[in-house]
Amino acid sequence: MHLEEHKSDKSHRASASQFFVAGELCRRGLVAEITMGNCPNTDILVSDKCGTRFAHIQVKTFVPGIKTCSVGAKAEKPYGPNFFWILAGISQKSCGLNEFFIIPAEVMAREICKQHQLWLSKPGKNGQAHNETNVRTVFLPPHVSPLSDWTIEQYRNRWDLIEEVLTL
Repeated sequence: MHLEEHKSDKSHRASASQFFVAGELCRRGLVAEITMGNCPNTDILVSDKCGTRFAHIQVKTFVPGIKTCSVGAKAEKPYGPNFFWILAGISQKSCGLNEFFIIPAEVMAREICKQHQLWLSKPGKNGQAHNETNVRTVFLPPHVSPLSDWTIEQYRNRWDLIEEVLTL
């Protein structure tokens, strides 16, 4: 596979994941609008049917079966109670199963910050200090970070967390 094809494939999977997430939210009776890159911290803006309550969704895509999902340094920002990260495992097979982890931003920020600080404090492969980076990693079940015991398994298919924010 050429580099351009790989980039295109990754881009297509990322777009597909946003549509899968928006579709699931709509199936649940919510209104979901994909921002098409026009909002830096929101991939999907979701509301109740009346348009009076809103939640912001940031979608990160992974291939089911891999060990980690990269979320970036902005995952350390709590953003507020109406902001969620959805890690979307989009199968590369047309009949494959997709996976979704719906994580409140406050939880993501707390755990990613803690995990990153632990990583910075530990020596690297040859005993050298780690350099600061914008990379942040979430370990996908059944894998767990060697630095902390945080697991996202409890957030698998937790669409109800978004529904609760929109129906308070």
